[in-house]
Formats: sequence, C-alpha cells, structure tokens
Amino acid sequence: MSSPIAKSVKRPMSRSTSRHSSATSLSRKRVLAGRSTRLKPATKRSPAGKAPARKAAKVVARKPKAKSRIVLAKRQSAKTSKKPKKQTPPRRSIVARPKKTAARIIKAKPILRRTPLLIRKVPVSMPPPQPTHDEAAALAAFEAAHKEFARGRFADARNLFRALVEKFPAVSEVTARARTYLAVADSRLRTEMAPPRDADSLYDRGVIELNRGEYVAAQELFERALKREPEAAHIHYGLAASRARLGAIDTALKSLRRALDLQPKLRIRAQRDHDLNPLRSDPEFEQLVFASRD
Repeated sequence: MSSPIAKSVKRPMSRSTSRHSSATSLSRKRVLAGRSTRLKPATKRSPAGKAPARKAAKVVARKPKAKSRIVLAKRQSAKTSKKPKKQTPPRRSIVARPKKTAARIIKAKPILRRTPLLIRKVPVSMPPPQPTHDEAAALAAFEAAHKEFARGRFADARNLFRALVEKFPAVSEVTARARTYLAVADSRLRTEMAPPRDADSLYDRGVIELNRGEYVAAQELFERALKREPEAAHIHYGLAASRARLGAIDTALKSLRRALDLQPKLRIRAQRDHDLNPLRSDPEFEQLVFASRD
C-alpha cells in the first residue's frame, strides 16, 4: 500500500496537459448545463419530502438571430429564382500591340549612295585671235570694193577687187571672196558694153547708171526705152527720177504725172523715193502724190 504522504504529493503537470484538461472540463459543464435546461414533467412532491435543492445556474441559450434566418431564406429563393445565364462566346484574347513610335510612323527614306564627285575641268574660252596687220588691211580693202559693187559701179569695184587679190595673196579667205565678186563684176560689165536691143535691157541699164550717179546717161537710156515701149509706166517713172536729179523740175513732173496715170500704185513708191526729193517743195508734186483720187 502506498503511504499517505505519497498520495498527497502530486506531480507537476505540464502546461499543455493542464490546458487540455481545462478544455474538457468546460465542455462537460456545457453539456450538463444543456441537459439541465430541458424541462422534465413536473411531479408534485410533498413539502416534507422535498430536499433542499441547489440553485441551478441560469444558462441562457443563445437564440439564433432572426436576421440570419431571413438572409438564408433570401439566398435560397435567389438560388431557385436565378435564370440560367446566357452562354456568351469566349472573348478573344486581345494582345496589346506595341505603340507606334515616331520612328516607326515616319517612313524610312531610301539611303542614297554617295557617288564620288567627278570634278571636270571647264574649258576656258580663249579670246578670238587678233587679226594681223595684213588681214586687217585686206578686210578694209574688201569693204571698200564691196560698197562700189553695191552701188552698181562695177568698173570701180572690179579694179578694187583686182588690186586686193594682187596685194594680199597670203590672206586666203579674203582673197577667195574677192575673186568671186571680181568674176561677177566682169560679167556685169560685159553685158553693159553690149548694146541693149529691147526696152527692158535699156531700162535696167538706166537704173544702173542712176544708182551710180550718172544721171545724164540714165536719162538717155530711159528715153531710148520709151521709144520702144511708150506706155510703160515704170520707164516714165525712171525718166522722172533722172530728170529730178538733174534739176529739170517741169519735165520731171510731166513724166511723173504720166507714170501715175498709167499705174496709180506708184504713188506709194513716190512718197518715199529719195530720187524725187527735189520735187517735194513744188505744190504740184503734193497734189499728184498725196491727193486722193476717186
């Protein structure tokens, strides 16, 4: 048998075991309290037989809240009243595209390959060579001979061209042109020396002499041409010009009147002809040339 001293000595309990024992005791008390709250059918006892009853601890059971019941009822009704949701097609996953930067928006310009610059030498325009002394003298002689040729003085032009060819044979370009004009002047002189037979040849010879300033020879040739063709207006006009140059105003106006009667269009020529300048101061000339005729 164990000694009474040993019974009174208790082993120290660990904290975990003490907590477990306290929890179990509390749960047992709650169970007993629940059982005691249940009412048993009352049986009348005699006051003598009643034992002194201990006052039971009032344990108030927690009533379930009304709100929780209402919420549960609403949830159940909502579950029953919910309509089946429409099946929506699954959304396509949208992949976020990278934002276009300024470098992507701007179109890349084509890179031009740089070609090596070729520096070309620009030919320097050289000034024209200055003519030599002989060339300048030959050109001056050619111009003088050409003026005589243009005036119809073929004899003088022939002599000048011939002297040019003999004096400047080294200037080939000028002498070649001079030989051409020399041949033309010789042919003209040959035709002039031959006696003209028709009125047109006499008229052409008279115009040549008039341009040369040989007014007397020109007057004779025009008069001879009129003997062959007395109704030729252009021959009467040439005779009037040669007489005006000689100062024979009356005879010149007479020849001009006859020419305008035969061909009125000659008035336009007479208004600007320098050979008729000696007649412009005469009022009869103004009447013949500028007066309008019906």
